[in-house]
Amino acid sequence: MKLAFLGLGVMGYPMAGHLAKTHDVTVYNRTAAKAQAWVDQHGGAMADTPEAAANGADIVLACVGNDDDLRSVTTGQGGAFAGMKPGAIFVDHTTVSAQVTAELYAAAKAAGLHFVDAPVSGGQAGAENGQLSIMCGGDQDAYASAEPVMQVYAKLCRRIGDSGAGQMTKMCNQIAIAGLVQGLSEALHFAQKAGLDGEAVVEVISQGAAGSWQMANRYQTMLGDKWDHGFAVDWMRKDLGICLAAADANGASLPVTALVDQFYKDVQKLGGGRWDTSSLLKRLQAMG
Repeated sequence: MKLAFLGLGVMGYPMAGHLAKTHDVTVYNRTAAKAQAWVDQHGGAMADTPEAAANGADIVLACVGNDDDLRSVTTGQGGAFAGMKPGAIFVDHTTVSAQVTAELYAAAKAAGLHFVDAPVSGGQAGAENGQLSIMCGGDQDAYASAEPVMQVYAKLCRRIGDSGAGQMTKMCNQIAIAGLVQGLSEALHFAQKAGLDGEAVVEVISQGAAGSWQMANRYQTMLGDKWDHGFAVDWMRKDLGICLAAADANGASLPVTALVDQFYKDVQKLGGGRWDTSSLLKRLQAMG
């Protein structure tokens, strides 16, 4: 199958690499040097524009930064939609707003294309190991055609519902993570203040009801004062902003999410915009 992949960041680079093992892949990245490095490593081809990358592709996949980035690579000048053949499928792995998803689903349909929103969870390690959780929205037929391609780097891939359902599910994911990381940070902070061995504490409580993915995968770096492992605070605030805007629209009450969003704002003020999300502990430590 002929594929195009747009966006070779910490997630997109390894995801496209998995695809290159079994498919003909053309990549596009805003920084051409990154695309050239990917081709040098994985083969395939690179293109100067999303439109050129998408030319003749059966499925075009993207993992970019935000709403504006996604608009740019789809309907902007030299965007992928202009180069896609009738009936081709666009799969968006970016975490974006419900509004831009609805907009691009409609634009794709008007152009005779298909659009599947398919945000991912699992972080850089999940992308590199092919163990991502992918939550999808869109038409059933388009999803069914794209699913075998996504399975290459998925632990679980599921269609949740119509267009937008994937992004709404990703919002649920980020809402849950925000509260979990704050709770874990408070527990480790309390342990430190109480003079306890944090490693021993986690070894015990992780085997009971307090255990979580965040605890298992982040406590060691948190206790080691290392904040360069995982998803950046700047990106989390972008995602939580999307969640809170959607909650305003649908009437959901998200008091903890709103509070943790402000805590991440405090982390940014500490200079931690590029620290990973577990740096909520750093905020508590800075408070004394």
